Amino acid sequence: VTDKVLGWIVAFATLGIQIGLLFVFVVASEANLQDDAIDIQFTWKCPRDSFVCKDTADLAGPGWFIFFMLMIANLAKDMISGTKLIYHSSKVRHSRASRIRYFIGGTLLCS
Repeated sequence: VTDKVLGWIVAFATLGIQIGLLFVFVVASEANLQDDAIDIQFTWKCPRDSFVCKDTADLAGPGWFIFFMLMIANLAKDMISGTKLIYHSSKVRHSRASRIRYFIGGTLLCS
């Protein structure tokens, strides 16, 4: 790959993060239908001998953290590209039609 140590550190850090995310998803996918904490069941539990139903949703912090990291990683590319297009729309060297197109495209990517 490369002889630079920083490149190897980034590669192994990326590999470690991906294996960690894979581990979280594999553990969550092992379904035990008798367990109330799995994600594939309905969150409302209504026992047959009771008139009261209870919400058994157990959304935890690590799940939300992984969700937000994946969303940020997915949307960051569009936000950066949209910001660049808006920046290029302010350049006088481009024609007026190109600047309008860049501005509209950048605004749509950022929204």
